[in-house]
Amino acid sequence: MWIFYLVVIILLVIIVPNVRVVPQAQQYVIEFLGKYKTTWDAGLHIKIPFLERISKKITLKEQVLDSPPQPVITKDNVTMRIDTVVYFRIYDAMLYTYGVVNPINALENLTATTLRNLVGELELDGTLTSRDTINGKMTSILDEATDQWGIKVNRVELKNIIPPEEIQNAMEKQMKAERDRRETLLQAEGHKAAAITRAEGDKQAMILAAEGERDARIARAEGEAKAIYLQKKAEADGLIALKEAGADSAVLELKKYEALVSMSNGTAAKLIIPTDAVNAVTNNAIFTETTGLGDTTKSTPKPTSKPKKNECCD
Repeated sequence: MWIFYLVVIILLVIIVPNVRVVPQAQQYVIEFLGKYKTTWDAGLHIKIPFLERISKKITLKEQVLDSPPQPVITKDNVTMRIDTVVYFRIYDAMLYTYGVVNPINALENLTATTLRNLVGELELDGTLTSRDTINGKMTSILDEATDQWGIKVNRVELKNIIPPEEIQNAMEKQMKAERDRRETLLQAEGHKAAAITRAEGDKQAMILAAEGERDARIARAEGEAKAIYLQKKAEADGLIALKEAGADSAVLELKKYEALVSMSNGTAAKLIIPTDAVNAVTNNAIFTETTGLGDTTKSTPKPTSKPKKNECCD
């Protein structure tokens, strides 16, 4: 009986350690007698005792390789320091395990040499303004080179570009001069725009003033014309009324001379009446009776009383 228990214990000691559970986002590389056999994905697995072994545990999560600053020489012989950040993940555990010794170190060295090659083709200004171009080229080159290592390079970013101190001072002076130039241009454009605006405003004011004066003159002329029209219309209506009332020539002549009298009412006014007009007045009995003008008959002088004789002296 004890032999059975012994066998069970031996089996448990041997089998239980060989039962493995692979976590999510990981792979185990299994070797059989030192030779690659298979890759375990996430789940429960049992390996053969003493014949199989787990060669390497690989994570499939995206990883970040932050490289230290590397000295790089540009095309115009300026030495600067650039550090990079590489985002990658392992897509094939077998290639990653057997493709290269120390894949992370290999990827770091490959990143540094690729960066030197790309920056060596650019000048200083081109390096500072071509981050996106360098990032894209490095991603393409590293992704293609690491396919045989089971590594997928998702993107590469230049984190810092550190030029020499004297270059930094020169760049700061250049930037200050550029900012001063832009400020001067903006001020000049502002003064120009203000002058143009003032001129346009003066022009519009003059135009509006001229239009207002023109409209006022037109309105005054129209008012005077309307007043004259109404006056003449009133006179015509009066004449029509007199004609419709059957006024004779005497009344009409009286109206004429009433107009002459009204014209002579002003100060220092002189009225010159033609001879035929005087004759007409003479012949007009109504005018003679009302005004006393034009009466050609001589009035009989009143007899003067003779002085009485002084009887006492006779």
